Amino acid sequence: MTSLKQRLSQPRLLSAPGVFDMISAKIADETGFEALYMTGFGTVASHLGLPDAGLATFTDMVGRVAAIAGGCRTPLIADGDTGYGGLLNVDFTVRGYERAGAAAIQIEDQEFPKKCGHTPGRRVVALEEMVRKIKVAVAARDSSDFLVIARTDARTAHGLDEALRRADAYAEAGADVLFVESPETEEEMERICRAIDLPLVANMVEGGRTPLLGKSRLEELGYRLAIFPASGFLAAGGALRAVYGRIRREGSSAGYEGELYPFSDFTRLMGFERVWEFEKRHADE
Repeated sequence: MTSLKQRLSQPRLLSAPGVFDMISAKIADETGFEALYMTGFGTVASHLGLPDAGLATFTDMVGRVAAIAGGCRTPLIADGDTGYGGLLNVDFTVRGYERAGAAAIQIEDQEFPKKCGHTPGRRVVALEEMVRKIKVAVAARDSSDFLVIARTDARTAHGLDEALRRADAYAEAGADVLFVESPETEEEMERICRAIDLPLVANMVEGGRTPLLGKSRLEELGYRLAIFPASGFLAAGGALRAVYGRIRREGSSAGYEGELYPFSDFTRLMGFERVWEFEKRHADE
């Protein structure tokens, strides 16, 4: 099986959907993607019902990593926020995420408490502090196949020049993949790709700060990995609001014309066939 590291060495774009709970993860896993992206925004919202604003802990998140990675065949890229603290926390987080089964961890240079990258008010730590975090993260992993993705949020508050300066420093520190968050124009995205040699992440957020581009254009620019962190939970939210609204208005889902996942397929997705086979095998006992 091709590792995520090997796959990202290839020139064609890898598109990874955002997963945020076991239902979204299992549906994405059986769809045939080459990687999944455990979104911090969606996971915190799903697990805790809270905003992605530094409120989830390492313990909250590593449990979700273990559940999703353990329940899927597809390599998992997992959001590790700021590493949940100082250098010792980063060391502990990287070891924990790798043991939990992730193929890569994303660590960002925001101040704690962090915020979603497409919301206002983000502040970044000193460049030197993030460089130390990346060096610790690289040293903490057991295998070089476990990738360290370094994200900078400097563009919004400090401009693209500063974001590129940081990306270059994070590459020197040993990051495997770089993630310049929230470029605001296609021209900025083009400049980022010209300036950086390592594999680059494009964060495609519907309604976010960055232009939403098609696969061919992202490949043309030079991106290797496109993540779609919000697509799943936005789609799920729209579908839930529609069917729940129908039940609230009509008192029943009868006559609902939206698309529903077939119940029989859903039971198979969740593994009921094994339960039924087990019960049949042991019925006489």
